[in-house]
Amino acid sequence: MSDVTDAVAHFAEHGTAVPALVLASLAALIATAGFRTRWSRRHGQAPPADDTGARPPTTERTAGTGPTGRETTGSEPGGSEPGGESALWRMRTTVRDAPGSLAVLCAALAERRIDILSLQTHPLAEGTVDEFLLRAPGELSGTELADLVTAAGGARTWTERADAHDLVDAPTRVLALAARTALDAAELPLALRQLLGRCTIRSLPATAEARTGPRTAQEVPPEGTLEDTVLRLRAPEGGVISVERPHLPFTPAEFARARALVELDARLGPRIPHARDVLTLTEGSDITVRRVDTRDVPAAKAMHERCTARTLGLRYHGPVGDADRYLNHLLSPRFGRTLAAQTASGRIVALGHLLWDGDETEVALLVEDGWQRRGIGGELLGRLVAMAAETGCESVYAVTQASNTGMVAAMRGLGLPLDYQIEEGTLVVTARLDPVTRSGAPLPHGERIGRE
Repeated sequence: MSDVTDAVAHFAEHGTAVPALVLASLAALIATAGFRTRWSRRHGQAPPADDTGARPPTTERTAGTGPTGRETTGSEPGGSEPGGESALWRMRTTVRDAPGSLAVLCAALAERRIDILSLQTHPLAEGTVDEFLLRAPGELSGTELADLVTAAGGARTWTERADAHDLVDAPTRVLALAARTALDAAELPLALRQLLGRCTIRSLPATAEARTGPRTAQEVPPEGTLEDTVLRLRAPEGGVISVERPHLPFTPAEFARARALVELDARLGPRIPHARDVLTLTEGSDITVRRVDTRDVPAAKAMHERCTARTLGLRYHGPVGDADRYLNHLLSPRFGRTLAAQTASGRIVALGHLLWDGDETEVALLVEDGWQRRGIGGELLGRLVAMAAETGCESVYAVTQASNTGMVAAMRGLGLPLDYQIEEGTLVVTARLDPVTRSGAPLPHGERIGRE
């Protein structure tokens, strides 16, 4: 609840009417987080694993079973109690919507000394999907757990190892995600990932061409669409938010929660954190680093006009005359986060972008010619990578040219493991953010002297 209190306090300090909208939308989110009572001692849902990345973790794996009963792999987050005597599991299975069906399943779990910590139901036309958080004996494998559930009447069982994050009840988790979204429009894709578990989220402009099914705003109804493992929602700015989770079909309850979160985002309108850091560069000059969005497009275009054709060409890899048309996309919080470095007079002299690219995350820099080789690019890049680490990204990549020595040097300056690959004449440099790196994200290079 502290996140919600902080969100309300933030808006109250600015004297806006936003808290009323937040509270109204939070009420809708809480309503969708409820569940149908079919048993007298049923508890709240254990939410999906705290995994903001779109791909499964590359750490240790443990066996489980997929929606069709096939053996799959899940993360090994260390959810066992001390001594390895028990372990936490997330499990989802479909049972017949008939009196006594759930009781049979719960009795089978109890017989194997498996404790039900929380339970949520997702009613469907052909049955009910029950999602459990379980504490099981440490020697029990995912396959054995699935076999036990199948024998007790469960079908299409899926299991995955859980950790302490899953112990948070569903209403608290949804409220925290709503507060996070309320403070920053760029948080919506990340909040959806935490709400729905491991999935791929793509934000598609309104002009995007359809490829496989309805993907444009004109082809997706206002209420959105749910198609088994894919859900699509109308984005507030007119595009489409597409969410795919091939390993586990979405339920109507999950669809309703995602839609409520997007509706909250639409009600609040454009917003980004207003914090500004005043930094001293190595040469002694002061610059201000802050978040920017589409409201800063005119200032960004003015910076384009002061940049040479070579600088713009190295950044955009195409005709220099087309550079301005990229800005509405690049500065939109829907597609990522953008940092700007500006002088005391307010003139933007550098931009750094962190872009959500489906399952991957891209970083990009543009520094005005007169401000290059002063450490600004490295400063912005370090902050962008720290942001990526905070969201759980496993890596970030930059697309550039071998002749762009400034960008290559900035990537090397991160002090992270780098991979280099040539693709169609361009250089792709990927920085890997291993667990140790993500727990201690790189610090900015400049000296912070104050926060406005």
